[in-house]
Amino acid sequence: MTTRTLAVTGATGFVGSHLLKAARAAGYTLRALTRGPRSPQEGVAWIEGTLDDPASLAVLCEGADAIVHIAGLINAPSRAAFEAVNAGGTADMIDAARAAGVKRFVHISSLAAREPDLSDYGWSKAKAETIVATSGLDWTIVRPPAIYGPGDRETFELFRMASRGFVALPPAGRFSVLHVEDLCGLILALPDAAETVGETFEPDDGVENGWEHRHFARTLGRLLGKRPATVAMPKAVMQGAAQVDRLIRRGKAKLTPDRVRYFCHPDWVVTARARPPEALWVPRIRTQTGLKATAEWYRQQGWLK
Repeated sequence: MTTRTLAVTGATGFVGSHLLKAARAAGYTLRALTRGPRSPQEGVAWIEGTLDDPASLAVLCEGADAIVHIAGLINAPSRAAFEAVNAGGTADMIDAARAAGVKRFVHISSLAAREPDLSDYGWSKAKAETIVATSGLDWTIVRPPAIYGPGDRETFELFRMASRGFVALPPAGRFSVLHVEDLCGLILALPDAAETVGETFEPDDGVENGWEHRHFARTLGRLLGKRPATVAMPKAVMQGAAQVDRLIRRGKAKLTPDRVRYFCHPDWVVTARARPPEALWVPRIRTQTGLKATAEWYRQQGWLK
């Protein structure tokens, strides 16, 4: 079967918006879930609804050849909130796929699923993976590392610190990264790749053993024309900062205790044997090139001075 129509959740988010652009350029027809009205886009049928609304999910899946499930929470006040969206929403999407007769299911997870006891976020993503793996569908799971690129607000904080000449880092550790366009290239390579059914992949930028925190921050600073000071923050200090953030921003806090546990884990490097096969996909954007282009986008948008 040749996939022509993709049903996409999370289509209005950072990764999803880039995926829509890449999929349209590749000639796909798209059905995309959205919480509210969206401006018309050629080749995109916007379906208003949410992951907990079976009726809208049924409409989303109508006529689709494959489903790409991206939607999820990366920050929430409780384990129950993570579970409801990340695990419950995945289960609801699988039910909708079954009802519509859509067998191909590409699930975008996270490296955090490797460490389910570390954070509520990771626990919820691991639970979602189990739901997918036992669904009976023709599934493939992708566990991206840290994703960056134009429009991202998570890694933007690192760009902003580097541009100001001081970067606060987690304790010593290493991590992998990937440009969002490379991630989208992998996602689009999967629906028609029958050999990837039942596989879980961990893609990255191709840098063996990932990036050491300080090296990455200094590389970013150099690309921004800076020589930033870098300080590894002890876990206890980060935990205190999370408590302060919760007091100030309450349910909208970004540095939660859950995220502190995640950030302080020393190994978020992809597993080499879990990389996608090179015959299917390889990253095309060198990280230094991608970071420089992303910084320029931030400047053009007025995010960076």
